[in-house]
Amino acid sequence: MYNIKTLNNISDIIYTELDNSHYNVSDELESYEGVLVRSADMHSLSLSEELLAIARAGAGYNNIPVDSCTEKGIVVFNTPGANANAVKELVLCGLLLAGRSVISGCDWLNELHASGASDIEKLVEKGKKQFVGPELAGKRLGVIGLGAIGVMVANAADKGLGMEVLGYDPYLSVDAAWNLTRSIIHVKTLEEIFTTCDYITLHLPLNDGTRGMINQKVISSMKNGAVLLNFARGGLVDDDAVIEAVKSGKLRHYVTDFPDEKLLGCKGIIATPHLGASTPESEENCAKMAAKQLKSYLEDGNIINSVNLPRCEMPRTEPYRISIINRNIKNMIGQITAVLANGGHNVEHMVNSSRGEWAYTLIDLSTEPDEAAIEQLRAVEGIVKVRVIK
Repeated sequence: MYNIKTLNNISDIIYTELDNSHYNVSDELESYEGVLVRSADMHSLSLSEELLAIARAGAGYNNIPVDSCTEKGIVVFNTPGANANAVKELVLCGLLLAGRSVISGCDWLNELHASGASDIEKLVEKGKKQFVGPELAGKRLGVIGLGAIGVMVANAADKGLGMEVLGYDPYLSVDAAWNLTRSIIHVKTLEEIFTTCDYITLHLPLNDGTRGMINQKVISSMKNGAVLLNFARGGLVDDDAVIEAVKSGKLRHYVTDFPDEKLLGCKGIIATPHLGASTPESEENCAKMAAKQLKSYLEDGNIINSVNLPRCEMPRTEPYRISIINRNIKNMIGQITAVLANGGHNVEHMVNSSRGEWAYTLIDLSTEPDEAAIEQLRAVEGIVKVRVIK
């Protein structure tokens, strides 16, 4: 029986993966092997000593102390792509709202109604010219970040809206490249996006390299009257620079799902209340994916969509499996196999993957490893977690 602590309300769909015969899921546990979390801030939490993995039901993981988890041998999962369609739809909505003066027009109508104006139809025909806005078809869209969401936005804008789409991602994966529509232009520099696009949408993570990347200097290089959309992370954009650019007319609109207080009430800025993944379908997709990945790790040691350790999977063919998290240093595999051989254990199957400074190994044995061998593995310098899965 595994204990799983929930830190937020999680969709009941998790129980399709975490059945109560093998999993005890509760928000009141003091000791637990797994955590399911959405937006709860974990940086100041005292975590269970038994904790093996954290599964974030969503793509972002800034609320999780990833570095300290890695040092303790705790795997952190996220669910990239599970909420991609929900965010894609909101981005398309943002494009349309920024292109056409829909919100301003609706506000005007409501003001007419509140003022008690009569003959609304005549007033509409007379006043609608003030809300004329350009079509999206034929305009150039720059998509910065071609992950799951960026690819879906690019394809939808290209095929569905008739836009010319430029995409930028120096870390474009093979899967993402295969999913991109052939007519999308993959550019090699951000300057090509900033200087030529009518609309620019951000779809990349927030880290030390991207924080504040949209600043006054970058905005000054954009086309006059460009539209900037940010449905990725608020910290990517310098809000003060954007406010000034909108006021001066350098940017026609800034559309964001991260409504910093200073942005509200600024003409030309369209802010939504962090609605990107706020659909029942998205919440269920994220919850189920997080639960499935957590289950696969706890029961079989497989790692899929970890943010701190490499992907590593191996089918179960033997009754005993050892999973090892270690620093990626020389002769680690040799030391591991030597310990097992000295203990009289034959390695039936093994797979090893590395990612930067860290590595992960799965080893299948036909005989149960003795405690002495496991303790010797734990004593090897650089190994931070050894687990036997029966």
